[in-house]
Amino acid sequence: MLKCDLHVHTNYSSDGESRVEDIINRAISIGLDAVAIVDHDTVEGAAHAVEYVKANNLDIVVIPGIEVSTKQGHLLVMGVTEALPPKEDFFETAKRGREMGGLLILPHPYHQFRHGVAIRIRNAFEAVDAIESFNSRYIVGSANKKAGRKADFFGKPCVAGSDAHNYRYVGYGITLIDADKNLNSILNAIREGKTTPTGKMTPIRAYARQSLKNTKRKIMRRVHKRN
Repeated sequence: MLKCDLHVHTNYSSDGESRVEDIINRAISIGLDAVAIVDHDTVEGAAHAVEYVKANNLDIVVIPGIEVSTKQGHLLVMGVTEALPPKEDFFETAKRGREMGGLLILPHPYHQFRHGVAIRIRNAFEAVDAIESFNSRYIVGSANKKAGRKADFFGKPCVAGSDAHNYRYVGYGITLIDADKNLNSILNAIREGKTTPTGKMTPIRAYARQSLKNTKRKIMRRVHKRN
């Protein structure tokens, strides 16, 4: 079984704090076999990670992808190297991602303040390949549990991700995957449901610090636009 973190952000995300190199080195140091780099609305971080691993002959699989900000919330598209446009309809984005050959995962579907799609769209589960039933950045676990129940109801595989925005928290969400250690095998195994989600919660102080930082950044951005 491979140990994989399927939801990690680098400083290529507007709210990411850590360099690609630090994230990859952290993943290797804690024994991960694969890590998905899914920055917000860009694939540049994933491309950097793939090149870094290749150039240094490192023993880890980088799953390239993107976390797309659709009109109704966030969608993970994995296995793609081209960006999808943000702010489009969720179902149109899902269709486009699938046409690109991407694996579609619904992240933190019931998180009120982090763009959970399932809060706004009842049939969102039917449009994806898998559900993130463990996200380490929940303060309480009820939304994770609800995501897991809904995934079971719709017959969708469950995965876990740290949703780390700082390298220190890579590996706080781990998906065990019954696959060979290569990109295609991992993506196919997720589609086939050969997954076991597990993990631990990101410390509340770290989550709170980043939330305050993000709120301040959004306020400053709005003030700048008005001026």
